Amino acid sequence: MTRSWSTRLLIAALLGAALRVSAADEAPFPNAAQRASEFATFCQFVEEEYAYFDARKTDWPRACSFYAAQSSDAADRSAYVTLLERALAELYDAHAHLGTNTPQSPRLVPTQSSLFGTWRGGKAVIVAVKQGSAAEQAGLRPGIEVLNVDGEPIEAAVKRIEPKFLSQPDPAARDWALQVALAGHRERQTVQLEVRVGGATRHVEFAAEAPKPTTPLSHRSVGRVGHVRIHNSLSDPALVQAFDAALAAMPEARALVLDLRDTPSGGTSSVARGLMGRFVKQLRPYQRHELVSESRSTGVRRIWVEYVAPRGTPFLRPVVVLVDRWTGSMGEGLAIGLNATRGAPVLGEPMAHLLGALGETVLPHSKIVVRVPTEKLFHVDGTPREAFVPRAVVARSDATSADPELDAAIALAMKAR
Repeated sequence: MTRSWSTRLLIAALLGAALRVSAADEAPFPNAAQRASEFATFCQFVEEEYAYFDARKTDWPRACSFYAAQSSDAADRSAYVTLLERALAELYDAHAHLGTNTPQSPRLVPTQSSLFGTWRGGKAVIVAVKQGSAAEQAGLRPGIEVLNVDGEPIEAAVKRIEPKFLSQPDPAARDWALQVALAGHRERQTVQLEVRVGGATRHVEFAAEAPKPTTPLSHRSVGRVGHVRIHNSLSDPALVQAFDAALAAMPEARALVLDLRDTPSGGTSSVARGLMGRFVKQLRPYQRHELVSESRSTGVRRIWVEYVAPRGTPFLRPVVVLVDRWTGSMGEGLAIGLNATRGAPVLGEPMAHLLGALGETVLPHSKIVVRVPTEKLFHVDGTPREAFVPRAVVARSDATSADPELDAAIALAMKAR
């Protein structure tokens, strides 16, 4: 079957996001017949292009049938966006999203979240807090139990969010819903939690989103080790020039720590390859792709490998990559890419596990952009990107550092040099 969808990688989604959100906002609200027609378009796009149904328990036909029947009842644009969001939530995939939102929309995870949690023995427990976030400043730490979010019991909040049409229960779906609940809604400037610390219960309120960074990166020297921290700018072409300037400013560096713990929004392959190009002296493979829709439609798998080309004077000294839950999408690709091209150790907490590379379609009447992972991504050794496990940092019991992960990365870089 000839593919009828125009799918685009994340670079196109990011470059056109502001324009398309405006187009969706300005488009006339579709009438009932138009909504029914484009809801069918939405369902078919996901069915044909979504690359990870094998990793989901989603009964997509049943979900589509249920939500499509409600499209005629959507009284306005906000209700229609909410309906599409609920349908897309059946994938329980943090990378799948719309290119528009309403004040009632959930915040994006991990881009607009400060906490990661999991269920342990029926309790919602925080497992990671974003470094430097308002949540961290409010005293939230891994191991704390969450009882309520924005005045709602956490179990009820998660029940309301989690997918309704699964072929069988999946703990990953409930964990996904917990992340969304902990991120809160866009209409609220703060997130309010009731938590249990030890045997005591206390109320915590913190700003929902961090200020946007004013520079693409920051850098410094720690002894003979350079430390470059990327500030959620992997979609900004100016980052490549800023990275070159940072390396030039640290000529004495005998090793480098590349800190990707603030890259939750991912970015573009061209920017990531620009950075990686400074670490190789010949063409090197960094990531494997698979377009699942082609094997569905033709029975023939399409797999290819993406390469990094040398750029500028290569930095061939040891490199250590530092990651955590807020290393997302292209940040994850950059981490596995440096591991593949240079054998760079990847140190820190598990990454965001955002699935694949994004493709998109624009719904014809509402002009709403729908984005889902359409390509599976892998380390060149065949490990799925979302399954890549960084080397854990084991903190000493007497450690007093505010950033033991960075200390460990610097120590590893010094040892490697």
